Amino acid sequence: MKSYVIDELRYPDYEKIRAHLDLHCEACSLGGIYWIPLEPTLYNNVQASHGECSPFYIALDLTPEKLVCELLVRTKNRVRCDCISYADKAQRNWIIQLVDNMFSELCIIT
Repeated sequence: MKSYVIDELRYPDYEKIRAHLDLHCEACSLGGIYWIPLEPTLYNNVQASHGECSPFYIALDLTPEKLVCELLVRTKNRVRCDCISYADKAQRNWIIQLVDNMFSELCIIT
């Protein structure tokens, strides 16, 4: 799995991130997993043409030690489809910027 990983989190920073994600994101039934909706303007051509599969998401996996941002753009509506694919450059940059902005907002230095 391709991922963007920030490791060696300090526990107080983990708690700040968890509180922020609990407030602003949809948590999965699996603990520590959060769904981040991808901006529709970033959908690639295949994703944009699959209205029945949208919305699309990026999954974040938060543990006390690290934050893992999966770079697989997925849907909750299907397990397999042509629209499920690794993030393209614009999508990847968007998720990295989103995480960087969150860390900045929470005054977390990595």
